[in-house]
Amino acid sequence: MLEIIRATPEDANCAFDIRRDAILGQCIGAYSAEQLALWTRGKAADGYDTLMDKLFYLGWVNGVAVATGMLDLDNNEVGALFVRPGFTGRGYGKAMLDHLEDVARLRAIEEVMLDSTLNAVSFYRACGYVGDEQAEYHSPSGLALACIPMVKRLPVMPEA
Repeated sequence: MLEIIRATPEDANCAFDIRRDAILGQCIGAYSAEQLALWTRGKAADGYDTLMDKLFYLGWVNGVAVATGMLDLDNNEVGALFVRPGFTGRGYGKAMLDHLEDVARLRAIEEVMLDSTLNAVSFYRACGYVGDEQAEYHSPSGLALACIPMVKRLPVMPEA
């Protein structure tokens, strides 16, 4: 079972490592080797660590951080959803996405969006996201990657 905990600034290196490993392990074929190298270069202190100030979460299994996810309230955007290689296919990504959607619902957000990597489109479609048009994602570091912008309407959370 995935235990999801809000990340702290001290978790930035761990989160960055999960991101790097997931990109290198799961995006091969969707992006060129040059794009993967540019996308994964650097370290958390190069700016990734500032994401820990947002609603950024780590997913843990038996004391090992295996997944990350973030909700950017400024844009109602789900992001940084990564699962460490060796832990994919076990429902941890879906559990993290469900958690982020619940966080959004608790804040009365009716729709969330994301920019899906090309390799993850079918995952997000299976989770209820829609979008077909390819666009270009521009990272803060200046890297441009093909992506599919997607949205999902969130049903209202039932009152307790």
